[in-house]
Amino acid sequence: MRPTVLQAENIDKFFYNPTKTQVLKKVSFEIKKGEFISVVGKSGCGKSTLLYILSTMDTDYQGKLSIDNQLVTDRSADHLAKLRNEKIGFVFQFHYLLNEFSALENIMIPGLKLGKVSREELEHRAMEKLRIFEMEEHALKKANQLSGGQKQRVAIARALINDPLLIMGDEPTGNLDKKNSDIVYNKFKELTQEFGQTMLIVTHDPEFAAGTDRTIEMEDGRVI
Repeated sequence: MRPTVLQAENIDKFFYNPTKTQVLKKVSFEIKKGEFISVVGKSGCGKSTLLYILSTMDTDYQGKLSIDNQLVTDRSADHLAKLRNEKIGFVFQFHYLLNEFSALENIMIPGLKLGKVSREELEHRAMEKLRIFEMEEHALKKANQLSGGQKQRVAIARALINDPLLIMGDEPTGNLDKKNSDIVYNKFKELTQEFGQTMLIVTHDPEFAAGTDRTIEMEDGRVI
């Protein structure tokens, strides 16, 4: 039996502007280690809202969320920040690289923040991640010297630097052309198959979703 990495139980979410609107309704599911899961549904169905709750960035919800068999609902902001940095790697639609730093330095940032290993060891790990993405020859280039596809690969390598329990992605191929989308998808698949990495990816791309192990489909705030 593979261990459970994340469990959501009856997650409800309300927005108030100015009237009360329920955007997530009794969302429950669990994710096992090594699963590659996509979350799909029309715009406005609650996919990204759910992802921000599951990643502990949004704590204003009802229900229970456990990560690595620990209840994280109602924990302090400091506790959640530490948990995120240790256990969750996040990949956004926009890469959010810092242009004044090299690709290598950008990858190292979350590791420097966590402070668990030396700078030398971190640099070695960052190069290993770049090798996975066939980007090692671009290690010393500044972020603004990279193409869009290369930037997104560096952003994924950055999400992996602390060896997270779970990688979460919000439309990570949304800004990429077909060729680069395929590269990113294939790397995600490789990470799950060869490294046992767990992935939860929100996507609009039906082809991407079709290639994942399991698809969670949402409609009007519910899992259907």
